[in-house]
Amino acid sequence: MSHIIEIKNLKKYFGEAKAVDDISFSVEEGDLFAFLGLNGAGKSTTINILVGVLNRDSGECMVNGFSVDDISKILPSIGIVFQSLVLDKKLSVYDNLRYRAMLYGMSKKEFEENLEYFINRLDLKPLLKKQLDKLSGGQKRKVDIVRALLHKPKILILDEPTTGLDPKTRKLVWDMINEFRKNTNLTVLLTTHYMEEASLADNIVIIDSGKIVAEGSPLTLKNKYANDYIKAYKYDKAILEILEKDKIPYKKDKKCLEIKFKNTDEAKNFLVKHSALFKDIEILKGSMDDVFLSVTGKELKENV
Repeated sequence: MSHIIEIKNLKKYFGEAKAVDDISFSVEEGDLFAFLGLNGAGKSTTINILVGVLNRDSGECMVNGFSVDDISKILPSIGIVFQSLVLDKKLSVYDNLRYRAMLYGMSKKEFEENLEYFINRLDLKPLLKKQLDKLSGGQKRKVDIVRALLHKPKILILDEPTTGLDPKTRKLVWDMINEFRKNTNLTVLLTTHYMEEASLADNIVIIDSGKIVAEGSPLTLKNKYANDYIKAYKYDKAILEILEKDKIPYKKDKKCLEIKFKNTDEAKNFLVKHSALFKDIEILKGSMDDVFLSVTGKELKENV
């Protein structure tokens, strides 16, 4: 695999504010890459540099084999879904998409063929003649995602793309993106506050106050930063004395006993040692929410 995005020692300051402070990371071609951080952490600044909206102060940024200094060679290979819509509210859905296709130099025939793909997968046919501002928020977001994929880019940048979508539409969108990835080796750079989406990533970078504070696969990050838990639904009360004696953190309510461990091995060893005291249990690995809280001290959803 090759690096389709490569950033080395990137810096971008706004006066005293260090929006991006000497960060380095790479994205492998075909990967789903999640870029996580609180509002103001530096995600949008980094993306804006990658697509030529902002100039960097220093460092190297390569996208699809070209430096961002030569942004005209990069933009045709990128599709972007911003947090806010970039479509014309007074045009129909069809005219919006046709206009965007023309900006990419697509012929009408190519546009119609590409559009047919999305019509079949996202049930767009009833929307094509409708004026954009007559659509629901979820429908507008679907059209905006189609706009970003219409020219079949090599890289798709998703800046919180499914915000406001109902679970059914969110699944439809992700199924389509994953089909694109499978068929065209599409690379996806994602920012999201839905940790279930981040958990699907091949690699994750967490940025805080302009600096990278953690990176790795979801499993690697969970193993390093999150706790594991034993949830016991039927158990001998003698286990409570053991937990108190060994100072193992736990919570107890009417439904279950939840015991906290540093990692899976610690949980497994405890369970094997005291197996006779448990009758109905499950072991749960820590979540990406736990990882984010551990490395930043805050919950991502609190910042949305």
